[in-house]
Amino acid sequence: MRKDDYAKWMLDDPRINFAISTRGQRHGVNHIGIQAESDTELKDMRTRLIRAQGPVLEEKEAACCYAKSDKYWIIDPQGIAWETYHTLGTIPVFGEDVATKSEAQEPASRGACRMPQTY
Repeated sequence: MRKDDYAKWMLDDPRINFAISTRGQRHGVNHIGIQAESDTELKDMRTRLIRAQGPVLEEKEAACCYAKSDKYWIIDPQGIAWETYHTLGTIPVFGEDVATKSEAQEPASRGACRMPQTY
């Protein structure tokens, strides 16, 4: 995907995407995304995140980065946010998503999209 303020590309195996956006305030790695191909696969990823014993943030139908997705977030020990997601469709704007349920903490806004705060 390529937009004036956003570009995203994806590896096939593993399904990890890389995105660059001019909307954030900080330079460098913002987060790492792993795409699930189905809701079942996303739920399996959620189970793995819970086993990692960090706070997990759930977002349903988040509208962000030109897509509508269900997501689960976690922060690794180095402070990098990991997003596991299943894309439900595209949207015509970058968007502003809203967390609908947090299992452990409230999200912090980073640009127009949301992700969990660092530990």
